[in-house]
Amino acid sequence: MAGERPALSLSSTVLGAPDAQELAAFYQRLLGWNTRTEEPGWVVLGAPDGGAGLSFQTEDHYTRPTWPEEPDHQQMMMHLDLAVDDLGAAVEFALSLGADLADFQPQDDVRVCLDPAGHPFCLFLQ
Repeated sequence: MAGERPALSLSSTVLGAPDAQELAAFYQRLLGWNTRTEEPGWVVLGAPDGGAGLSFQTEDHYTRPTWPEEPDHQQMMMHLDLAVDDLGAAVEFALSLGADLADFQPQDDVRVCLDPAGHPFCLFLQ
């Protein structure tokens, strides 16, 4: 049986990429967040409200995920859900920064986009 739970808090979600700096720059422009830490192969973006940030790590053997999933292909391990107030404008903005609109869209009120490293992220009306 486990002992008493120690104090834990989520500080960041880490996305692997072929180039951490490049992917962090995309999300910095998309979200408008500031860089908290940057060193070779590692970047941390800080949420303006002080909540959990996003970190980016260079992975030498990074394999781009396939969306939607396909047998025998790298599947996404996680994705980001981003609330927006104007779905069409948010999609256009993301595309202007280098995202791609996924071919497969599972819901009418959500748009799945792919960041430059291929990670899916969902834009949805809040």
